[in-house]
Amino acid sequence: MTLAWWGAVLGLVAGLGVLLVRARVLAIRRPQLSARVLPYLRDLPQFADARGAGATPVTGGLLGPLLGTGAGWVERLLGGAVSVRRRLERAGLDLTLHEFRVQQVVWGLVGFGATAAYGVLGFLDGDGDTASSLVLCVVGLGLGVIARDHHLSSQVRDRERRILLEFPTVAELLALAVAAGESPVAALDRVVRRSGGDLSRDLSLVLADVRTGVPVGEAFDQWAARSGQPIVARFAQGIAVAVERGTPVADVLHAQAADVREAGRRELIETAARKEVVMMVPVVFLVLPVTVFFAFWPGVVGLSFTTP
Repeated sequence: MTLAWWGAVLGLVAGLGVLLVRARVLAIRRPQLSARVLPYLRDLPQFADARGAGATPVTGGLLGPLLGTGAGWVERLLGGAVSVRRRLERAGLDLTLHEFRVQQVVWGLVGFGATAAYGVLGFLDGDGDTASSLVLCVVGLGLGVIARDHHLSSQVRDRERRILLEFPTVAELLALAVAAGESPVAALDRVVRRSGGDLSRDLSLVLADVRTGVPVGEAFDQWAARSGQPIVARFAQGIAVAVERGTPVADVLHAQAADVREAGRRELIETAARKEVVMMVPVVFLVLPVTVFFAFWPGVVGLSFTTP
């Protein structure tokens, strides 16, 4: 075949590919039945989340089945669904277990692509090896999957650190509102409306539970069970006990805020003690040798100039 024939074949294949992609995009963008019916069913809360689920992105429609299969494999290989759901809840992420597994697959594909690109560069230089490149790609895929799990753990730690920073202020605001004569629910509503942050979002969930008919003590007990921090759990249990037994809530809140500040002060002192040991490393291995060198170097030079 001549060069013109090859060009015609390649052009035909490219045109067919464009037509297939266009047909798929039009099929995805076509309004679904749920998107046309749900606006008339707003009084049914169980269908509220289906409206957002119907708007599937183009990439999700094209790669969704493959990513879903990969997420299933990751779930079967790694397991730990209960731990992942617990950490997703503690991190405050609006993700399901399947969506998190899909993200792990995407991170793994990114690692696979990076290692594959490195292998291709090695082949272009003439130093590549097929077996080592395949092993490196598998390692990159596994590291990407594991990296997403570690990133989730770091998100949990960062959120809990922010909650501990916000906790004393929010507790004092609640104590002031209760001491001013408001009920615990009204004080909680006032603080949630006038504050922002991760702790305020958790308290808004507690307030939503109370407004749906859950008793105040039980709502705070559920928050204590969801929280992974002993201080927050103790605070929630203290409020629940105070509400159930009729003890002054303001005193409990002031005491809880003081306990959190004291715990933060102790943690700061412990961190400073650990950092003090780390700070000794450059002093011992960098500053001290240079000081000794400057102290003894003139003497060494003087000895070299002396006559035998």
